[in-house]
Amino acid sequence: PVLLFLQHLECASSATPLSPWGRCMGSDCGPGGSQSRAVWCAHVDGWTTLHTNCDQGQRPSNQRNCFRVCDWHKDLYDWKLGAWNECMPVSGRTFGALRPFTCSGGEEGIQTREVGCVLNSDGSPAEDAICEYFEPKPRLEQACLIPCPQDCVVSEYSPWTSCSKTCGTGLRNRVRSVLVPPLFGGLVCPNLTEFQSCKLGPCTGPEGMYSLRVGPWDPCALPQTRTERQVKRRRGKGQGLRERTGVKDPETRELIQKKRTRNRLNRQESPFWDIQVGYQTREVICIHRNGSAVVRNLCTPRDLPLTIQSCVLPKDCQFTDWTDWGPCSKTCADLRSPRGNRSRIRQVLQFPVGEGAECPPLEESEWCEPQGDGVPPCSSYTWRTTEWSDCRVDPLLSQQDRRRGNLTGLCGGGLQTREVYCVQANAELLKYLKDLREKDKNASRPVENKLCEGPIPNRSQLCQIPCPIDCVVSPWGAWGPCTFENCDDQAAKKGFKLRRRRITNEPTGGPENCPHLVEAVPCDEPSCHDWQLVGLDQCIPDEEKPCGPGSQLAQVMCVNSNGEEVDRGLCSSTPVPEPVPCKVPCSRDCVLSDWTPWSTCSQTCSSKTIEGKQLRTRSILAYNAGEGGAVCPNSSVLQEVRNCNEHACTVYHWQTGPWGPCSDDPSASSLNISTVVRNRQGPCSTGMQTRKVICVRVNVGQVPPKKCPDGPRPSTVRPCQLPCKKDCIMTPFSDWTPCPVTCDAGTTKQSRKRLVIQQPSNGGQECPEVLEEEQDCELPKVCPGFRWKTHKWRKCQLVPWFLRQNHVGAQETCGPGLQTRAVSCRQLDGTQADIGECLKFAKAMPAITQRCQLPCQDDCQLTNWSKFSSCTADCVGVRTRKRALIGRSKKKDKCKNTQMYPLSETQYCPCDKYNAQPVGNWSDCILPEADRAESTLGLKVQGDIKECGQGYRYQAMVCYDQDNRLVETLRCNSHGYIEEACIIPCPSDCKLSEWSNWSRCSKSCGSGVKVRSKWLREKPYNGGRPCPKLDHINQVYEVVPCQSDCNQYVWVAEPWSVWKVSNVDLKENCGEGVQTRKVRCMLNTIDGPSEPVEDYLCDPEEMPLGARESRLPCPEDCVLNDWGPWSRCSLPCTRINSRVREAYTLRSPTVGRQCPDTSDKEPCSLNLNCFNYFYNITDWSTCQLSPNAVCGGGIKTRMLDCVRSDGKSVDIKFCEELKLEKKWQMNVSCVVECPVNCQLSGWSVWSECSQTCGLEGKMWRQRAVVQASQGDGRPCPSQMEQWKPCPVRPCYRWQYSPWSECRVESVVCGHGMRYRNLSCFVSDGSREGDGLVDEELCSSLELAVDGDKQITLKEACTLPCPGECYLMEWSDWSLCVSICVKGAGVDFGSVQVRSRAVLAQEPENLQLCPDQSWESQPCTGGECYEYKWFSSGNASRPLIWCQRSDGLNVTGGCPPMNPAVDNSSCDPPCLMPKSFCSEANICTCEEGFTEVLSLIGQLDQCAPIPILEIPTAGDKRGDVKTSRAINPTLPSTILPGRTGRTWYLQPYGPDGKLKMWVYGVAAGAFVLLIFIVSMIYLACKKPKRPQRQRQQNNRLKPLTLAYDGDTDM
Repeated sequence: PVLLFLQHLECASSATPLSPWGRCMGSDCGPGGSQSRAVWCAHVDGWTTLHTNCDQGQRPSNQRNCFRVCDWHKDLYDWKLGAWNECMPVSGRTFGALRPFTCSGGEEGIQTREVGCVLNSDGSPAEDAICEYFEPKPRLEQACLIPCPQDCVVSEYSPWTSCSKTCGTGLRNRVRSVLVPPLFGGLVCPNLTEFQSCKLGPCTGPEGMYSLRVGPWDPCALPQTRTERQVKRRRGKGQGLRERTGVKDPETRELIQKKRTRNRLNRQESPFWDIQVGYQTREVICIHRNGSAVVRNLCTPRDLPLTIQSCVLPKDCQFTDWTDWGPCSKTCADLRSPRGNRSRIRQVLQFPVGEGAECPPLEESEWCEPQGDGVPPCSSYTWRTTEWSDCRVDPLLSQQDRRRGNLTGLCGGGLQTREVYCVQANAELLKYLKDLREKDKNASRPVENKLCEGPIPNRSQLCQIPCPIDCVVSPWGAWGPCTFENCDDQAAKKGFKLRRRRITNEPTGGPENCPHLVEAVPCDEPSCHDWQLVGLDQCIPDEEKPCGPGSQLAQVMCVNSNGEEVDRGLCSSTPVPEPVPCKVPCSRDCVLSDWTPWSTCSQTCSSKTIEGKQLRTRSILAYNAGEGGAVCPNSSVLQEVRNCNEHACTVYHWQTGPWGPCSDDPSASSLNISTVVRNRQGPCSTGMQTRKVICVRVNVGQVPPKKCPDGPRPSTVRPCQLPCKKDCIMTPFSDWTPCPVTCDAGTTKQSRKRLVIQQPSNGGQECPEVLEEEQDCELPKVCPGFRWKTHKWRKCQLVPWFLRQNHVGAQETCGPGLQTRAVSCRQLDGTQADIGECLKFAKAMPAITQRCQLPCQDDCQLTNWSKFSSCTADCVGVRTRKRALIGRSKKKDKCKNTQMYPLSETQYCPCDKYNAQPVGNWSDCILPEADRAESTLGLKVQGDIKECGQGYRYQAMVCYDQDNRLVETLRCNSHGYIEEACIIPCPSDCKLSEWSNWSRCSKSCGSGVKVRSKWLREKPYNGGRPCPKLDHINQVYEVVPCQSDCNQYVWVAEPWSVWKVSNVDLKENCGEGVQTRKVRCMLNTIDGPSEPVEDYLCDPEEMPLGARESRLPCPEDCVLNDWGPWSRCSLPCTRINSRVREAYTLRSPTVGRQCPDTSDKEPCSLNLNCFNYFYNITDWSTCQLSPNAVCGGGIKTRMLDCVRSDGKSVDIKFCEELKLEKKWQMNVSCVVECPVNCQLSGWSVWSECSQTCGLEGKMWRQRAVVQASQGDGRPCPSQMEQWKPCPVRPCYRWQYSPWSECRVESVVCGHGMRYRNLSCFVSDGSREGDGLVDEELCSSLELAVDGDKQITLKEACTLPCPGECYLMEWSDWSLCVSICVKGAGVDFGSVQVRSRAVLAQEPENLQLCPDQSWESQPCTGGECYEYKWFSSGNASRPLIWCQRSDGLNVTGGCPPMNPAVDNSSCDPPCLMPKSFCSEANICTCEEGFTEVLSLIGQLDQCAPIPILEIPTAGDKRGDVKTSRAINPTLPSTILPGRTGRTWYLQPYGPDGKLKMWVYGVAAGAFVLLIFIVSMIYLACKKPKRPQRQRQQNNRLKPLTLAYDGDTDM
């Protein structure tokens, strides 16, 4: 048995199945790794056996060294991809028999390439495994498409020409042209000409058998060497001249020398031209109609054409070798565009002369990168900005706000701007900032903005001006007692009563900005401490009697001047108040109530005319018994009045002036100065501020300071922070703008600018006034530009006489010749310049040779034509020009023939009539240009650029002459436009009314809301600011919470009236009765209720009773005082708790009578007499701005309310007493979006005209959005670009006239010339209506026709002789045709072709005919055509032709009519592509196609059978690239083809056995069959019935799991 070692992949982790080795292992990266594999012995049939059975000598190694790849190798190695090889047919790679192949669009092929792993640094090859570690190996082959052969396609024949002879046997021709050339091995073109003999009748006379034929000129040659005699003769002449010159005097000699120098200049001695005049000859022969030459005298005698002439010996252009490459234009490293250009030149040594080869390009350039190690980085450019300007609110105001006028004190959100400019970015940013901090004036120099790329920094931003907070103070408190100014120093007799108020809202800048908080009134008998009455004890009768007079002890405490309790010892100097006398009524006495409290003082101060008064009253509670009791007093004693506020009405207070500026404090220590902060914004040192403080008497004015108390005197000095000085910081001036490089006389200006980066402040150095400088441009010393200078024509050179003396009619001294001249290069100012400059920059070089004629004696000689005489007026009369005969010509009769030699010419005076008319549309409405808003340096933010108002719109004017040719508009006295005023409507903002007044607070106690509103006055239009969101009645509201003091209004009840007793027991004056009193609502102040107000302002529930019924005690009855207040129920309210009120006995009853209860009790009941309290928080207000702010930061507020358990708002003190938790934030900051109007840049400069001439030219200008609108700002207008027409300019161009007929001098046929002219044409740019105009109008244009600078005005041609067979002229280029397959998406490029067919005249000469020819060229946009067979005629003689899909009948292009079966046996014939007539006489389709039948059962078309696409091995999805075979006649552009390779599925291999995949498919089908049978069984099987409960659970479970919280489930 054959045994062999097998190797096994130890670890199947390699990327390629081709490699059986395991992974490379090792500790180090690189070549030090090792890899292993398993090796075992196996029988040839595949089973494993013992190692000893194998030859140990042949055992492969199981271990080898390898390259261990690490991640960092990724950057070192990469796959190198070779170019794809030529596309090879798939059939060429398969084995076995080739099946017949039908090409349909293209043949599938495969192309391969080399792929290998290389080291990036030097390109050396490495193991593929290294690259495979990171990336799979790229594909080595791909599918491609080889185009089908394209046969030549020709057109139909033209009609037959007429017979080539009028008698005898001639030929008729018909020709056709090539439409598509043969490509990719297609059939060659058939004959383009068909001949047919014709015979109109026998010739009666001689047939004109002979013609004189002119041959082509021979090449130019120099004459043979001159004879010695000529040399001697010339030498002798020279000696004689020298001898003769010697006689001349010195002046004459100098003149001759000058003339020689000038002549030498005029001679062609430039080193660039070596002009040698030679001669050339041509043959004139007589030929027979059959093409054979015969003796000349057989041809009709006539003047023979010239057979010898002067010519210039052709010299090819000669040039030097290329110079070395010049330096790279890129001298620095730039990652964005790393490459520059470098060029090299070569010099012309010899310019082409005559028919010599033209010069090739003398300069060439190529890409380059800067070489070397130390390549500096390129200048990069970056945007810089100036400092932000001060914040301003006025740009945010609407038109309505601006009209209100008062724009001072605006605050809140604003806008600040800055300029943006471009600088070279090689200065580091840190250095830039440091320089600025140190006030180094060398900031970066601004450059043109177009150098900077990338986004432009913002030129405006929102900012905030803090709104000043006004000081809010409380109302004045009550006047205090008379006290010493300083209790420590009580020497002075004078004192003050003070009253105070407090700051309720701290202002911006501290409490110093508040009004005075203390007022003083001088008073006498001041004291610092005094006794204050707290209450009176019960009245105790004297001598321990039960009733009668007594006294009440006063309960007092010692208080200071602020009313605070202090140690009683401090009041020791003041006597304690005495006991107050009183009376306890006896049982028969009159009983009076206690005194009411004193009313509020009627005046706050006293003067001579006004005094303050207080009142108190008491009432009768019970009358006395008839006799023996104390009688009730009369009513006047029931009321007491006393004076109050007896101090004079002279109120003093301290008044402060504003703080002065912060200035240096001379007393400041050196420590202050050392704490200077180097921050431009922060404080630099401490200074001092002072203010004026004066004592003011209210309503009088300033008084001496001693009138005011010293204690509350405000300070006059305070420390302050001095801000740093900020100097002006500017950029340096930019470079001067370049001057125009022209030599026009007009003076032009150049300018330069600089920008302010930082404005000065706090006394810093001011900015210079000059920010822009301008100066006149210097005129260039030498005007740039070059021109050719032509020198005098040299003498006309004839062919040497010894060469032409044998020619008929030749004369020695006259005849046609050639003359040359020198050409040199000059600058515009006339100085000599290098010839290369003129070649580059000047127009075409003038001719250096021309034909000339030396007149013979018999010739007529005339002067040149004079200029035309002037016309007296346009369109009137004629103008003439003249010439005259010279010398002997005057006497010759033939010269006097004015028909041959006219001596005058007349023409009508030019009639120039012009008419103007408008053309094109009106332009946009354009506003008159203000100053340029945006320079090339520094981009500013526009304020309100004028965007509306009156502007102008323009329409182009066009001017035509009387021949309807376009002329300059100046001829019509027009500046090129019609102008018409137009209006750009101004935007009008939304206009609202002013705010209404705030409504009253919605609650009189606690927290409510107040509202104010605006309503719409005018809607916005023309792009004005939009309105804020309005409600349905076009109003906008502002709602804020408000708080009403629950004690602001109080009920005040007067004392009860006297009893009105109802029973008529007037003696006793007691019993049931009624008392009344007045109850009024009064405004409550710090001093008590002051003035009555409307009753609805007080709480009706709290209103005291105005009347009461009760019993008036009779004499000897017990009398109690009024009930005291109820005690407060303890919380929480429950009926277990109760409240009580007390009364006490005023008069004891007589013995035997009882007093009623002195205490009253009632249970506590929730919301009746017992209440719980809690806080309630209001909603947030709208965002509140300062009155002077438009937008920006504001505050939203809300308020706390104390609410009783019955829902009624009560005074906040009820909640505060319970010490309830306050956990709410009452204020929160908010932002009102600022209405920023859209800000646009200025208009750019007008663009260049879109067309250099013609009617359609337009100029455009653009503007950009600098700041988009925000909030309710004015939106951006839609028009961001404008156009206007350019002035109409005529379009001039050079154009050839048609070629003339081929001219052969005075003979019938042969080699001649044809000519054409170059003329100047004018058009309006639409290529219609060209008009021929004077050549001067094209003088400024480059001499070129349709871009071709090679001007050809004459060319050689051949006039065929009678009977000659010749090539026709080239046909026109055919239409551009795409080489493609219609509907298959396969395209191999486009081509067009032209051809020359043969024309024959004589049957005998057919064998001498030249070959037909064609030439093709690539083109773009070719049409993809289909070719189909068409037939007509009867079945016995059908007519079949090929037609292109555009309807053109052609030959070639249709599919071959194969197989070769007699189609006539099928009826109708099988004309469909891919069809043939079968043996059964039925049309059927070729292999690979299926029959599609028509309704009547006939074959309609052969459709391709669908084919399976099999991508090539290793393909990723969608990564199939295709290419096509390259046709030499087409440009080799790769065009998209069909992806993948397509084969029919062949179950049998080339060896006839079934392929493996057939077994696989069969196995798969079997498994699928078993699976289907199993599924059918399971589906039909009857399931068990599960328990209902479990079923429900099972049904619910998935739902529970799947539910994701979506309510739609």
